[in-house]
Amino acid sequence: MTQTAKPIVLCLSGHDPSGGAGLQADIETIVSHQCHAASVITALTEQDTSNVKKLIPQPASAIISQARTILEDLPVKAIKIGLLGHEETAQAIDTILTEYSSLPVILDPVLAAGGGSVLSNEALIESVVDLLLPRTTILTPNSIEARQLAKSDDLQESGKKLLELGSEYVLITGAHEETSTVSNQLFYQGECIETYTWDRLPHSYHGSGCTLAS
Repeated sequence: MTQTAKPIVLCLSGHDPSGGAGLQADIETIVSHQCHAASVITALTEQDTSNVKKLIPQPASAIISQARTILEDLPVKAIKIGLLGHEETAQAIDTILTEYSSLPVILDPVLAAGGGSVLSNEALIESVVDLLLPRTTILTPNSIEARQLAKSDDLQESGKKLLELGSEYVLITGAHEETSTVSNQLFYQGECIETYTWDRLPHSYHGSGCTLAS
C-alpha cells in the first residue's frame, strides 16, 4: 500500500480535452482542498468549452479493474461519481460500491452537457435510480436532472422523491433556472433544510457542476 498524508478521493468520471470539466475539474478542486485525487475514466469525449460533440464510454470491465486496483492500494476516504454515459458504466460502478459499501459517495448525475448535448437515455436514468441512488451519500443534480430523475416538474417534490429513492442528502443546484438569482436547495430526511441564494453572475461557466460536486 502506498502511504499518503492527504485524504484520498477516488473520482470516476469523463475526460474533457478542454480541461474545464470532468476529471480535470474534479482533480483541480480536490487538490485545492488539500486532498489527493485518484481517477478512473468512465468515458472519453470530444468536446470544447461549449458542448460535447461525441461520447465514447469505456469498457465496464476496465472501469471495475482500475477502481479495484486503486481501492486495494490506497486508503480511499470517499468516492465521487460524475459522467457515466452508458447503463453498463452505472452497473460497473454499482459493483464497486457494493464491494466498498462503507465509503461515502458523491454522485453528480451528468445527464446532459452544459451546451445541450444529451449524455443519457432512459436505460441509464433507470440504472442511476435503481442502482446508484440507494448507495449515494450526497446527490448533486441540477434542477433539470433532478426533475428527470424524480419524474416530477416540481423541484420541492423532486428533492423529496430523490431522498425516498435512497440518497441520504440531495443538493439541487439552480443555475439552469431562468431567474435573476441562483438558489441551491439542500434536502435531508424528507424536507428542504437549507436554501443558498446568490446573485446570478454574467456569462456561462464550463465545469461548474463538476467543481461543486468535488
